Amino acid sequence: MKIIDLHCDTISRIYQQRKLQNDANLRNNSFQVDLEKMRHANYLLQNFAIFIDLGETDAPYQAFQEQFAIFQEELQKNTDLISPVTSYSEITANERQGKMSALLTLEEGEACCGSLEKLREIYDLGVRMMTFTWNFPNSLGVPAEPAPFLQLKYHSGASKRSAESLYVCPQKKGLTFQGREFLREMERLGIIADVSHLSDQGIREVCEIAAKPFCASHSNARSLCRRGRNLPDELIRRIAGLGGIIGINYYGPFLSDTPDKRQIYFSRVKDIASHIRHIAGLGGISCIGLGSDFDGIDSNLELSDCSHMELLEHELKKCGFHEREVEQIFYRNALNFYRELL
Repeated sequence: MKIIDLHCDTISRIYQQRKLQNDANLRNNSFQVDLEKMRHANYLLQNFAIFIDLGETDAPYQAFQEQFAIFQEELQKNTDLISPVTSYSEITANERQGKMSALLTLEEGEACCGSLEKLREIYDLGVRMMTFTWNFPNSLGVPAEPAPFLQLKYHSGASKRSAESLYVCPQKKGLTFQGREFLREMERLGIIADVSHLSDQGIREVCEIAAKPFCASHSNARSLCRRGRNLPDELIRRIAGLGGIIGINYYGPFLSDTPDKRQIYFSRVKDIASHIRHIAGLGGISCIGLGSDFDGIDSNLELSDCSHMELLEHELKKCGFHEREVEQIFYRNALNFYRELL
């Protein structure tokens, strides 16, 4: 079974380990994703996110550049296994050559520091998908679950008072004027809008003004797990109705409201399958993909790393999905999405 995963944080994990003077690479590591594990599991494509934490840096564009250098270095060292892609034709060309594909994405739109010029620069560097926010309000919009203001190191060039105001009734706040400008320019350039982490109101506004399909690269169903990061049924239907795709997140606290006796939220494949079944019932099978969030989540996982995807395949078949439907979830839907947008 081929696999396309819409979101992992492996490049950022390597970056953090190297900052701690630890050796880390993409080909073979102890993380949840590496190239050897991907090859074993028959990955067709992995979206590699550059993740920026505004609580950790006051120079987000510099942090982007430092992580981009690692992405470039690691891809250049492993040309026998994988090549970067910016278009659908490059994905199919890699497949014909027996190579996997790496699509570069950005998690935290404030890496652009509110500058459309920097947005164009990251496009030129190969970024083809971007979230508006992570867990901090920024110059583009407000997230679904804002981290405490005191943790914020970067203030988007705005005053402390205006930054604090974004924390008032965050679910009623969406895109800023600048966020709307960014959406229009992203669509013009060919950067896919990613609404994971964005507030409900922000996603509604993207639904209203987007001219192209967009994605929620790593989000689940709020009806099954009451987290603000998960999507309400209304927005699942709207994203699907606009031709978008939703990548299922494997993080335990986004799958179930109930921890075990040790108060640990364990990620089970049966819960991943339940979210897939729920979303398929609302938006149809064609709107579902995989968005593991590997290397951005803890290790309390039945699906412990990307080499064990057969566990999810078997679980989906056990709950009634046919082979063709599992193929759609694992890679065909995402491939069709990229055929249209890249």
